[in-house]
Amino acid sequence: MKNKMRRREALGLILGSAATTLFGTPAAALTTLRAKALIDSVVGEINRVINSGKSERAMYAEFERIFERYADVPIIARSTLGADARRATQAQLERFSEAFKSYLARKYGARFREFIGSTIMVKEARPIKNYYEVASVVNLRGQPPFSVLFRVSDRSGRDLFFDIVIEGISLGKTERTEIGAMLDKRRGDLDKLIADLAHVG
Repeated sequence: MKNKMRRREALGLILGSAATTLFGTPAAALTTLRAKALIDSVVGEINRVINSGKSERAMYAEFERIFERYADVPIIARSTLGADARRATQAQLERFSEAFKSYLARKYGARFREFIGSTIMVKEARPIKNYYEVASVVNLRGQPPFSVLFRVSDRSGRDLFFDIVIEGISLGKTERTEIGAMLDKRRGDLDKLIADLAHVG
């Protein structure tokens, strides 16, 4: 009996070691430092784009890549659809998420283009419930500075931001209202909304 138990313990150790080798150790939970590091990268990219001198179209393409790399677009998209996400098919959700990413890049890219000639500086990060809020300040020429907050989570398995709050206005809340109104206008036709998002923003 003791020999069997020892064999099981040994087998458990071998399998555990093999699993660690193959899959690595479990990812550590998101921390203040990691949240701030993510937004340092995001803000660095935004500063680079807004001061690059590129055309409006080229800037929007850059902003779309920033959203794709650093934002939890599927989570933002689902949250934006709210209850309507539950009746959508997986294919519809994927197409909406892709269209929504481009829409966000144009809409918020236009807002960030207003910061041309300015700098965005990351200040601090702090835990808020089950996510982190990273504060940054926009310094515009000849105007008072104002805040931009990024909300960061690792609930998708990666450190990503899921909301931006510009001067107290939340991207998430704003888009839930606006996308909801667009969907109502189309009588709940999600496919039509997906097609029309290419021309909005």
